[in-house]
Amino acid sequence: MQFFYHRVKRKVRKDGSVSYQGCDFEVPYELSGKTVRLVVDPHLQQVVGVEDEDGNSRGAATPLDALANCQRRRRKPEAANISTATNTTPAAAGPNLVELAFERHYAKTTEEEA
Repeated sequence: MQFFYHRVKRKVRKDGSVSYQGCDFEVPYELSGKTVRLVVDPHLQQVVGVEDEDGNSRGAATPLDALANCQRRRRKPEAANISTATNTTPAAAGPNLVELAFERHYAKTTEEEA
């Protein structure tokens, strides 16, 4: 039956919602800012699911409850947490690139003199 479903591209808003035919739907929050495909039953004109750009199912798209959505606790997607963590602790990871370049430059000049 899924062969007959239509797929409609939509961009997910920052609050994790998309619009289709004047109705708003909630999708998984980690898709915020990305383009997704809404899976639509063309006969019933109902959204039955959501897929990512690769065609993988990402769950259901539920009708948006505006009151619940404005009070929903949001967390940043995992990729954003990783980039934030690497920006705050580069010194603990070891020497930075400037120090490595400095060591390589002076290591070559001492080898050339010998």
